[in-house]
Amino acid sequence: MNKNVGGIDRILRIVVGLALIAAALLHYVGLWGYIGVVPLATGIIGWCPAYRLLGMKTCRSA
Repeated sequence: MNKNVGGIDRILRIVVGLALIAAALLHYVGLWGYIGVVPLATGIIGWCPAYRLLGMKTCRSA
């Protein structure tokens, strides 16, 4: 797995993922808030399967 998620993209994914999970835990949103696990995981790992399918890459090449 080559990384395909860049720095700012990773930070945004982590923030959005944590916000959705927190909102679900605090009962501001329903169970759908736990979908925040997906952007959180892809932000931490630095790899997004959807980006691969679409041929996208937001990180700099090494």
